[in-house]
Amino acid sequence: MPPAPYSMSFTTGTLLHRESVLLAGLYLQFNDWVAVRDRVVATNLLQARTVITLKRLCREVISRLKKLDANELNLLAHANHQEQACLLWLAICRRHPFIGDFAIEVLHEKFVTLRHDLTTADFDVFFNRKSEWHPELEKIKPSTLGKLRQVLFKIMREADFLSPSNTINPVMPTPAFSQHLMQHRPGDALFFPLFESDLKRMTP
Repeated sequence: MPPAPYSMSFTTGTLLHRESVLLAGLYLQFNDWVAVRDRVVATNLLQARTVITLKRLCREVISRLKKLDANELNLLAHANHQEQACLLWLAICRRHPFIGDFAIEVLHEKFVTLRHDLTTADFDVFFNRKSEWHPELEKIKPSTLGKLRQVLFKIMREADFLSPSNTINPVMPTPAFSQHLMQHRPGDALFFPLFESDLKRMTP
């Protein structure tokens, strides 16, 4: 059976940290994503310049946040900045399997093998390799590919996984985040530039 097609719609925004935290807080208040969307659109909560942009941003943020469970949404709304960035990266990796696969096969793999430089060439090699199994990638224009690469690297920088010089920064997970991952979905640790031993050490 061929692999499921990749959704490559992540160029709508980068980490969207502020927007995601705002909408997570609204969801905890309403417990209804339709109500969240209606409030965002009615009040222009995301301060978009046009209604079209507002709706597109709102749709992308909600699609990511839906990939977090109730405990993760609650943690996102009340966590510190570092934990929030990790949770948003987690949501993005679940929402967009292309990024999730890149995180596991390139970001995490390079980090644990002590190769801490991450280049645009690494992205291109990964993209070309995946194109062999995902024919939808072959239809992407070079200009769109450049945008995808640019957005992904910006997401990693905003999450503080990548320095301005493209050096991979290790994640220093808090005990609360470590405990959540190890107790619920330990496999998701592979999305991050960290050693599993560090994660276990941080878990009570």
